[in-house]
Amino acid sequence: MANDDFPEDLAIRVRGVGKTYRLGVIDRGTFRDELLYRILRLRGRDPRASMGRIGDRETAAPGLFDALDGISFDVRRGETVGLVGRNGAGKSTMLKILARITTPTRGVALIRGRVGSMLEVGTGFHPELTGRENVYLNGSILGMSKKEIDAKFDEIVEFSEIGGFLDTPVKRYSSGMYVKLAFSIAASLDTDVLLLDEVLAVGDAPFQTKCLDRMKEIAASGRTILFVSHSMDNVRRICSRCLLFDRGRIAADGPADDVVRVYLDSPGERPPQNTA
Repeated sequence: MANDDFPEDLAIRVRGVGKTYRLGVIDRGTFRDELLYRILRLRGRDPRASMGRIGDRETAAPGLFDALDGISFDVRRGETVGLVGRNGAGKSTMLKILARITTPTRGVALIRGRVGSMLEVGTGFHPELTGRENVYLNGSILGMSKKEIDAKFDEIVEFSEIGGFLDTPVKRYSSGMYVKLAFSIAASLDTDVLLLDEVLAVGDAPFQTKCLDRMKEIAASGRTILFVSHSMDNVRRICSRCLLFDRGRIAADGPADDVVRVYLDSPGERPPQNTA
C-alpha cells in the first residue's frame, strides 16, 4: 500500500486482512517439534488431521480456519474504538496483527507511531526478572530510551500500587499484580496508539475504576485507543465508536451506543454488563 493510501489524519488503516490457521498443526521447525510430531504419529494421531468445523463455523477448507476474513476499517488519530463480539469472533487476533505479534495471511494492516499493547496478562514480562527490571524491558520493547523510562518510572510505580513488590521476580506476582504493572507500563509510556485486550478482566474494582479514568485521560490527550472488552458498560464509558466482530468479519461499525445495542439484541448469550 502506497503512503498516499495512508492519510496523515489516520492512526490505523486495515484493508482486506485475513488470518487463516491450519488446525491441529504442530510447527516442525525445531528438533523438539519434529520429535513431538513423530511421537504423535506413532500413537496414531496426526496433528495435520482435518477438523473441518469449530462450533457453528465452517472452516475455510479441510483443516483450515479463518480467524479473520477480509477485515477493513480505518481509525483516526485520537479515536477511542471498542472491539466487541463473542469469544472467537476475531477481536484479539486483529489486535495481535496490529501489535505485530502475528502476521496476516492476506491483506495489509498499517499503524502510525509508537504502539503500546496489553493483550494478555503478563505478555512481554520475563518471569525471572523483577517488576523494576520488567518496566525497563517493556519500555525498551516499545522503543523507549532509558532516559524516557527513567522520567516515567515513578509515575508507573505509583499507579501500579505494587511498590512493596517492585524488586520481587514477577513469577511470584498474582494475576492482579501482573495486570496492575502491565497496564501501568502500557498507559504511562509515550505511545501514540494503545491496544488493550480485556485489561479489566482481572483486578479489584477500585483499580478497574482507576484504569478507566486513565483511559479517558489518554483519549483526551489525543492518543488512539483500541479496546477489546466483554463489558458493554466499560465500552460505552470510554469508546465513542465500536466495531462488532462476528465470525471473523465486521458486522457493524458506528457510534458505541448503537453498535452495543445491535450486539445485545443479537441472538445468543448476553455479555456481562457490570464488571467494574
